[in-house]
Amino acid sequence: MKRLLITGLFALAALTTLAAAAGCSSKPKPSPRVASEVEESFRQRWIAKRMGELQTAGQAADARQARRMATDEFKLRFPSLSIAQNPDPTIGVAQ
Repeated sequence: MKRLLITGLFALAALTTLAAAAGCSSKPKPSPRVASEVEESFRQRWIAKRMGELQTAGQAADARQARRMATDEFKLRFPSLSIAQNPDPTIGVAQ
């Protein structure tokens, strides 16, 4: 009798735990744009840093030239990033 009662309580506890855990699977899914947003953020930070380095070293006459040089270097250093293949909208069409 005690064994049947203990087994029944154990089964009830297991079912309750399973029912409660089933609701935890509805976590919000990450956005599919996360990777491209991270790449774009990295690109912006890297180019800004490199622009400062180029201007400090006197290798660029102005900010526009420094940006163009930094963007070209980024494309050469990180060709596997999809964002490196996109044109830089701030530079313009004529380079």
